[in-house]
Amino acid sequence: MTHWTLVSSFIGQTHYSFIRALILTLACGLVLAPSARADNRSNSLLAIHDSGTLAACSNRDSGTVTIVSLPEFRKLAEVPVGLHPEGVAWIPGTGLLVCCVYGDDSVVVIDSSEQKIVQRVEVFDEPYAVVPHPNAKTVYVTLEYPGQVLAISTEDWTIKSTWPAGKMLRGLAISRNGESLFVTEYLTANLKELSTQDGKLLRTVEAASTDNLCRQVTLSPDDRKAYVTHIRSRVNAIQGTGSIFPYVGVVTLNGEKNGQRIRVPMDSFRGARVTANPWECAVSGDGQRVYVVFSGTNDLFVGKVRGDDYVELDYEAALRLGNNPRAVRVTPDDAMFIVYNALDFELVGYSTKSGEIAGRCTVTENPLGEEVLLGKKLFYSALQPLSSRNWISCSSCHPDGDSDGRTWQQPEGLRQTQPMTGLAFTHPVHWSADRDEVQDFEHTIRGPLMQGQGLLKGQLPEALADPISGRSEMLDALAAYTNSHQFTLSPHSKNGLSESAVRGQKLFLSDRTGCAKCHSGPFYADSQPMPTDQIVRHNVGTGNDDPSEKMAPEYDTPTLLGLYRSAPYLHHGKAATLKEVLTTWNKSDQHGRTSDLSESEINDLVEFMNALPFEDPVPAAEAAGLKKVVK
Repeated sequence: MTHWTLVSSFIGQTHYSFIRALILTLACGLVLAPSARADNRSNSLLAIHDSGTLAACSNRDSGTVTIVSLPEFRKLAEVPVGLHPEGVAWIPGTGLLVCCVYGDDSVVVIDSSEQKIVQRVEVFDEPYAVVPHPNAKTVYVTLEYPGQVLAISTEDWTIKSTWPAGKMLRGLAISRNGESLFVTEYLTANLKELSTQDGKLLRTVEAASTDNLCRQVTLSPDDRKAYVTHIRSRVNAIQGTGSIFPYVGVVTLNGEKNGQRIRVPMDSFRGARVTANPWECAVSGDGQRVYVVFSGTNDLFVGKVRGDDYVELDYEAALRLGNNPRAVRVTPDDAMFIVYNALDFELVGYSTKSGEIAGRCTVTENPLGEEVLLGKKLFYSALQPLSSRNWISCSSCHPDGDSDGRTWQQPEGLRQTQPMTGLAFTHPVHWSADRDEVQDFEHTIRGPLMQGQGLLKGQLPEALADPISGRSEMLDALAAYTNSHQFTLSPHSKNGLSESAVRGQKLFLSDRTGCAKCHSGPFYADSQPMPTDQIVRHNVGTGNDDPSEKMAPEYDTPTLLGLYRSAPYLHHGKAATLKEVLTTWNKSDQHGRTSDLSESEINDLVEFMNALPFEDPVPAAEAAGLKKVVK
């Protein structure tokens, strides 16, 4: 490979007769030779067919899967699948495509010749990654919550096995011989190996305690190495130059260094060129190169594999990509790698020899509207004017509006990262209710954390002072995106509230506990958009538990919706479970009266809170006349 850098040329080719012949071949049921190449054995939002003639990607914002012909980069079909699709994979030797529909809790099977869904498998919650067994008889799926791996038969599309495998699972890969699965924990970056025979945990290769947001694992062609993309979250640092770091972890799976894990820092991989938020990586067919995409700085790095069990990767080349790249895959002939720029809604192919663009294709139209799209691009950007050093973006802690599961040392004290779902109805913002509009995060952008130029011209008023909405198109767009996140229903209430949850609901609403006095209304919070002199805060007895706290003892009431997946709890993140919130951290009954509850009553209360939301809160909020902040 030559050393190439930034390219911008287009190459467009179309061979319609070939495409028609390919579709006819698939429709007639001719079997195509399966492949054991590494890229077909690891999870991704982008999948290339073994034949090299088809690519498919999931479009999270559109709720669709797009099928594209190669090498022409012609869009063949866009199939609606549901809310927030994630991982996709081709079944070896067939024209069938499997997709995890994360927001609808289902796994769908698409026939590429008929260009439609032919099977839908309902699962418990949050399917993220999918890989097929080399024999094509089984596909494996990770459920982020509750941390399970499913084995699904491709003969009748039933779930054959369900294996608990850790917490918050995402990444998934399968060995060449089909005997082992490799799974990553999203919030710890731990790598686990499971037997495909019975789901038995064979080993865990632990990451550092600071490692986080690990979405993917990719295996080398010979299964000797596993590559995992993740970040490092140093929660004790309050500056962007010391808090978030991008890494590719390289795990040795056999040989003398079996189990060794080396973290390759991507912020110094190419001298002083800092990158942010590695999302996925791919390995060339010969195992000599690793391609890494960075969603925060819109970069791609090419690393040359040393195989020395020490340095592991050497820098070889770089590309500047489009907006928010989330996937990269190498074609079976190693002639091209393809990148999915999620917020440009396009696939772009690059020559592995020259780095020049070999083709591109728009996979879906913008479903967000121009303002929200601009806001989302800003939210994911670690570039100026949001960040001067390129290490950190809003999405580094709030990916897709979720929590990073961390508790950060902020200037005002310890602060656990909250999800953004329902934010439009639950202003003010922050545990301390010290910001009454999302636009006030201009203070964060200009401050020591992000050190950016900022999105607002002129002087910035104090938070909770004069409003700044309407003064910056970009700040308003950032607010519009941030306020757009909505809840999905809890998997614990899919079949209605359990008997235990019903008992817990009665306790929650009773005067005996008083929980509903603060956690009230459709969003189970008394926090809602209001004038700054009417903001409500409460002392729940936890303000003195953190020696670094500067704004205690009163805090904003957070929504309880989605608690089942957003541990740890409380502003300082010291409660690992909901049960600890009600017991260990509420001995003085300042956070509701729970000290006299029996263990079974505590369990009922926890069961109810885990079932939230059991109905869409928005219609009830609108019917009650609750205010909503749009931007």
